[in-house]
Amino acid sequence: MEILELGQKARFEAKEIPLPSSKSESNRVLIIDALTEGQNQIHNLAEARDTQTMIRLLQTNPPIFDVLDAGTTMRFLTAFAAATNQNKVMTGTPRMCQRPIGILVEALRSIGAEIHYMNEEGFPPLAIHGMKEQSQNRVKIRGDVSSQYISAMLMIAPTLPLGLEIELEGKVGSRTYIEMTLQLMEKFGVSHSWEDNLISVKPQKYQSGTFSVESDWSGASYWFSLLACADEGTFFLKGLKEDSLQGDSEIVRIMENFGIKSTFKEGGLLIEKQKVKGISHIDFTHCPDLAQTVAVTCAIIGQKVKFTGLESLRIKETDRIFALQEELAKFNAELKEVEPDIFEVIPSVTMPSEVQIDTYDDHRMAMAFMPLLTKTKVKMEDPSVVNKSYPSFWDHCESLGIQMQKS
Repeated sequence: MEILELGQKARFEAKEIPLPSSKSESNRVLIIDALTEGQNQIHNLAEARDTQTMIRLLQTNPPIFDVLDAGTTMRFLTAFAAATNQNKVMTGTPRMCQRPIGILVEALRSIGAEIHYMNEEGFPPLAIHGMKEQSQNRVKIRGDVSSQYISAMLMIAPTLPLGLEIELEGKVGSRTYIEMTLQLMEKFGVSHSWEDNLISVKPQKYQSGTFSVESDWSGASYWFSLLACADEGTFFLKGLKEDSLQGDSEIVRIMENFGIKSTFKEGGLLIEKQKVKGISHIDFTHCPDLAQTVAVTCAIIGQKVKFTGLESLRIKETDRIFALQEELAKFNAELKEVEPDIFEVIPSVTMPSEVQIDTYDDHRMAMAFMPLLTKTKVKMEDPSVVNKSYPSFWDHCESLGIQMQKS
């Protein structure tokens, strides 16, 4: 197993960081593009492995869609293949085949798609035999499991003969990702209505156009965290927009409590250090991908904070709650479940001279724990896991003067 040793560094010069493009925007735009009859001009697609996998599968259209470890790609292409009446096998890595997809499959079946499980009920691999005829135009989907199921159904909705009404049941998590999907659909000419828990999309055609993908706010969050944990520094994060479609832009408001001042400038965002204000509670319901980053930040800078809205973390690339608990303990911090679904970060009071981080085949574990190098030497297991979303991450670390050595 490859290990990347990161030297300790707590002071940084003013630096510009060229962020990767948004994986979330890219993957949605690729599905919309594939469903558009005319030619679109799509610019600045993400370099992330998930997005490159989506591009490859859509271009080559093989009989087996092997999505590797890309959850978004699995869910979006499952709905796409059904709606475009294709025969496909959907599969991926062993971990991908442990991630549930039953809610999406049931929703697609209920409107006429023919889909069979090839192994365990509710999980990939799947055999899709298209959708010969739409049987109804209304589905019910739980809102508290994964917004990707809802987004997958929304993007195919305008292409269905009867359109689609989606009734969201229960608490709606990651609402900002659903809103992003609908806003992107609007940019390609598709209208919708959303009243209470009902989203309606009438049958209509996507209109061809030009779209440039924004820089990735999830990727930006690690530099917010690094600066919050550092003694000094200033970073300019290129390509971020104040009127972002991405829910993870919430990192600006969250990190304001942990010593980061953000100023939008032409071409991006300037982040600087300021006094730590502190906060007692953060709800990650609509931005769950920020939870690991913020948990590690709090543990390092001595902030005791309660977290809610972490329910979806157990079905991500790994069980992220378990992974956080295991790795925070290595530098004497905790993520403690104090009440059902309420967690508290107990910060570290003593720091070991070196910490080795297990990344659990999860790109966000590697990047979230990188700022630990401001306090101690870090050994990162399987560092190439970042290729899933941010292939240039370690190059950008090196550009900040962080000493790195592979072993």
